[in-house]
Amino acid sequence: MVCAALVAPATAQPTAPAGALTSLFLLSDAKSREIGPENLTGQPGMGGRTELKDGSAKYAAKDLGRGWKVNPYIVVPPGKTITLGDAKGPGVINHIWMTLGGAADYRSVILRIYWDGEATPSVEVPAGDFFAAGWGRGFEPVVNSATVAVNPGSGFNSFWQMPFRKAARLTLENRSATRSLTIYYAIDYSETAVPAKAGYFHAQFRMGKADPATGDYTLLDGVKGQGQYVGTYLRHEAFSPGWWGEGEAKFYIDGDKAFPTIAGTGEEDYFLGSYSYQRKTAQGGRVETSYSAAYSGFLSVQDQPIDADYLKPGDRRYGEYRWHILDPIRFRRDLKVTIQNLGWKGVTPSRFIGDGTYLPLHDDLSSVAYWYQAEPHAPFPALPNDAALNDLPKPPAQ
Repeated sequence: MVCAALVAPATAQPTAPAGALTSLFLLSDAKSREIGPENLTGQPGMGGRTELKDGSAKYAAKDLGRGWKVNPYIVVPPGKTITLGDAKGPGVINHIWMTLGGAADYRSVILRIYWDGEATPSVEVPAGDFFAAGWGRGFEPVVNSATVAVNPGSGFNSFWQMPFRKAARLTLENRSATRSLTIYYAIDYSETAVPAKAGYFHAQFRMGKADPATGDYTLLDGVKGQGQYVGTYLRHEAFSPGWWGEGEAKFYIDGDKAFPTIAGTGEEDYFLGSYSYQRKTAQGGRVETSYSAAYSGFLSVQDQPIDADYLKPGDRRYGEYRWHILDPIRFRRDLKVTIQNLGWKGVTPSRFIGDGTYLPLHDDLSSVAYWYQAEPHAPFPALPNDAALNDLPKPPAQ
């Protein structure tokens, strides 16, 4: 008996993305290509051709010669920008892998992606944050999600599908004044037709504190046109005693002003956790618990025992991600996304939520918003300078 799920009219087209399990068995006219240090355009038959004298690893390959890992990486000097790849369309980027060696901080490394010859990038994000690893070298989390994977120790992977019609250009800037960068990378894409309704992938970085007047931290604003919001990465540095995640995530869609169309119930709820990400220990205490799942994750730099250190003033460092893969936030004209920074007043070891009233907080926040939209896109806010990006703020006076 033939499974009905696999039977379709001869003219039917798969609705799942190329490479999804539901369409992996279908033959395709797409052509597989890969961009890397030895083939910046991904053209067929152009890999592994670097002459020994020109290779970044020419000493290591000196006894073997051309074709034997002669140019596996690129060194980016301080203050320089390199082109990672330049592909001609139509096509779809399916996977990006990279690992960043050298001494430059991850936040000094800016990833930019330009679609179809545009003058301003559709992706402009510090590389670590783009891959949900915002705390820098030595603090890379393990991320096992549907679209982003960070594998030990610093294997950064993106599986966001990124269609382009004419061209895709990817660059990497090392904004460090003194430290070099060594990058190994691969950009896997397909030369294939792109549907007329396909939106372009965008990712934007922001950092700062919640607005003292509203209590809101802006994840994304100024988006114009039609599209869908598909993901959030939030780096949260908490300073005040007690729980820091009561703030609501809000989506202002298509003309919303004072009140949003979508309003959540709390920060950990938006990132698909609950009750401050805590679990009971065998000894009866409570500890926050990191996790990484297909569509959401909580990535503590160091899980805190809630009944002790967690209730002291200090510097607690977290990452959270939420991918709207099955539930994209659709908009037709405009979009703004915010999240409140909110805790509790009067927290003590015996009163986890203090006196039961909310307390606006002044934590340090930074984020990456991911979305698809029709071009053109609105200009992005200017990135902070390198010193500001790499500065770890001190806790505010209590």
